[in-house]
Amino acid sequence: MRISGYGIVVLSVIIFYYLDRSVHARPVVLVLSNDDLNSGGDDPGVGDSSDFDEFGESEPKSEEELDPGSWRRMFEPDDDSTVEAASPQYYSGLHKILSAASEGNDRLMEEAVEEIEAASSSGDPHAQSLMGFVYGTGMMREKSKSKSFLHHNFAAEGGNMQSKMTLAFTYLRQDMHDKAVKLYAELAETAVNSFLISKDSPVVEPTRIHSGTEENKGALRKSRGEEDEDFQILEYQAQKGNAAAMYKIGLFYYFGLRGLRRDHTKALHWFSKAVEKGEPRSMELLGEIYARGAGVERNYTKALEWLTLAAKEGLYSAFNGIGYLYVKGYGVEKKNYTKAKEYFEKAVDNEDPSGHYNLGVLYLKGIGVKRDVRQATKYFFVAANAGQPKAFYQLAKMFHTGVGLKKNLEMATSFYKLVAERGPWSSLSRWALEAYLKGDVGKALILYSRMAEMGYEVAQSNAAWILDKYGERSMCMGVSGFCTDKERHERAHSLWWRASEQGNEHAALLIGDAYYYGRGTERDYVRAAEAYMHAKSQSNAQAMFNLGYMHEHGQGLPFDLHLAKRYYDQALQSDAAAKLPVTLALASLWLRRNYADTFLVRVVDSLPEVYPKVEAWIENVVFDEGNATILTLFVCLITILYLRERQRRQVVVPDPVGGDVAQPLDAEVAQHLAAFPR
Repeated sequence: MRISGYGIVVLSVIIFYYLDRSVHARPVVLVLSNDDLNSGGDDPGVGDSSDFDEFGESEPKSEEELDPGSWRRMFEPDDDSTVEAASPQYYSGLHKILSAASEGNDRLMEEAVEEIEAASSSGDPHAQSLMGFVYGTGMMREKSKSKSFLHHNFAAEGGNMQSKMTLAFTYLRQDMHDKAVKLYAELAETAVNSFLISKDSPVVEPTRIHSGTEENKGALRKSRGEEDEDFQILEYQAQKGNAAAMYKIGLFYYFGLRGLRRDHTKALHWFSKAVEKGEPRSMELLGEIYARGAGVERNYTKALEWLTLAAKEGLYSAFNGIGYLYVKGYGVEKKNYTKAKEYFEKAVDNEDPSGHYNLGVLYLKGIGVKRDVRQATKYFFVAANAGQPKAFYQLAKMFHTGVGLKKNLEMATSFYKLVAERGPWSSLSRWALEAYLKGDVGKALILYSRMAEMGYEVAQSNAAWILDKYGERSMCMGVSGFCTDKERHERAHSLWWRASEQGNEHAALLIGDAYYYGRGTERDYVRAAEAYMHAKSQSNAQAMFNLGYMHEHGQGLPFDLHLAKRYYDQALQSDAAAKLPVTLALASLWLRRNYADTFLVRVVDSLPEVYPKVEAWIENVVFDEGNATILTLFVCLITILYLRERQRRQVVVPDPVGGDVAQPLDAEVAQHLAAFPR
């Protein structure tokens, strides 16, 4: 598909947040008019084109190099890695923190924090990053936002990417877009450098372990790795020679999908077996593996061979990898921009989004073509509409610098953040899920909490849900050991609040409940109403119902029966399952309107106070193990007595003389009998 002309008045780019719609915010749609386009974008003097050099001179780097101080060594140790980005003391302390969280050992946690603190004082930026996390969560140290910020700032200056993510999110929450955009720009660039060269990497997003207040069993079932029944069936098919199954297993191991630990050796094994069967997608990924040197020695010649074979088999995305090698001059005699453009155009002709992206870079940079920012912008928009994250990165640069698009720091920050969250540090979510599925809730909480401070909404809600759901069993560590109820509620409240700020309607609803009932915070009906209003803006039926109730009773909102009815009606329109509670609420409104200040209204108003007492009585008395047994026996006894009495009443007394059938009396006998007094 080629683009000719710029006759599009309105351009829309769908920002794919790749999150569960049932819980998280709806996809945001950005609509741009021609007024948003920078008319000066075609001037070669506008902006520094080197800022957009996607095809730089540096070779692809390993994830350990891209994310120094990574926690990968704790979960996916690589014996062949020569990268030593942090001190042994840092890794020792980190290992103890994870072990203490798993075991629920507060003494070991204190020892770990002291060790990390010592490494931090000696200037290790990765230990400083961990101390920022410690002070930010209030784990074995008094919670301090200022100390957390200071440690993360030092760590970021020392090159720790996770601290840069944390600082960027901190600035974003305070609407300091000028500072947030600089950090997110650097992080997004690092994330892009970890992506595949020929196609878009599979989306490995954090799994939401809960759906509302319940565990998300459907999503968790698909993330059990080698123990998953579906995976075992797939593996059996692969062993029987199914090429498609071989490719899928290789893909799962290469990227660490479906709960599997990343294993490049196993991925290479399955891809190699699949290509023997002529599987083109495996050929393409073998090209990626040799180009990146993932689990094998880097070999661009082999990379070109495999990509060429994949393209001949009709896999059009492979043209992007071949074009990339010609731009860089890897595996070929010399750089050849003309050939690179031809290969990218072949990908575009077959509607491959990465082809649009790569052509956009050529036109933006002026590589092998005349520099044309408008043409580049068009290609980036097409790629972005297809969900290509690299295209969002380039659009973010345009908004950031004002080249091609009018300068808009808020939009640039949002786009950069979207890309940055797919960087190497996102692997924390895979390890957290793995720990949770193995029943290691304490380790999962630590990992999700680390991601939460970095700004991942799913991690924020997952950590908060673990704290609420598991309580003391969450292994939450506070200032002086295990978290008190107050510390745990406050931490969960803070996490839900951050998630609600990022559009999580369920989080906003829980924040409203926390303020309404005074859970983990002071009771505040006004703030509860604000939180419910935030959830209501995302079409949450429960929030609408709650707002109607607050209007009906004048709690945090003006007493207004008309508005109450409107919110109740909206709740029913939004969710048909709300029919019963809405019907009862409307009946309550009718009573309040027609029988104000009467006994009936007082009875209705007393129900919210009576219900918890009845519920507690049933739970504590009726459902008590001993009482439940006695009640069961009593009910059985009553049932037996009833059935026996019923059986006795139905028994027909037989005639001792006349047999089974009663005979009619003779008329004369009947007359004599009638003469006897009764």
